[in-house]
Amino acid sequence: MRTLTVFLLLGLLGTPHVALCKDAPSRQAEKGCKWEQINDAALGLEVWVQQCDFGFRKVTLSARANALAQHFSDGGEDEKLIETFPMQAGEKPEAAIKRVFDQHTTDQDLVARCLVKPYKSEGPVPQGVKRYTVLPNAALAKEWKAKTDPGDIPEPPCGEWGDMPDSVQYYEVQAGANRIMIVRAGQDEPMFDDRTLRLLPLK
Repeated sequence: MRTLTVFLLLGLLGTPHVALCKDAPSRQAEKGCKWEQINDAALGLEVWVQQCDFGFRKVTLSARANALAQHFSDGGEDEKLIETFPMQAGEKPEAAIKRVFDQHTTDQDLVARCLVKPYKSEGPVPQGVKRYTVLPNAALAKEWKAKTDPGDIPEPPCGEWGDMPDSVQYYEVQAGANRIMIVRAGQDEPMFDDRTLRLLPLK
């Protein structure tokens, strides 16, 4: 009996995602908020998000086409926190990121002088995930540093679709996925759980 028990325990440990992991947020919701899972085929993403009622303001997150949007009940434009993009046949993830960056950057000087590089995350990255950003080449970085006042919040050197000096923004690639996404986590803890992001396959 003891041998059988040990065998069963080893079997469970060998399949952690099936037997031991719980599909749930990785942290507690903020006061006034509750977690809700979004799984949307058009967005191509599964993620846990917080829906919040602070009394004077409600904050809701929802799927809008290829974006996870954040809406404030007391006004202001909705924010696109995450956007997903399909990869082309045979396309490498880094090439897909550069293509998306180029398509959304009107300044052709930035298109020519900004490069896709690995993103240095502060915390651990989920298994099977790679994160990237878009940084200036050496010459552009030198020019950008020379014109940036150390006392000011610097402008992003590669524009709005590149690296953000004052907040968290990155592109994410997941093993086996045929989509990529840009994640705008901002300066504070985001209203979505970045550890539960799962890109869905293209239909």
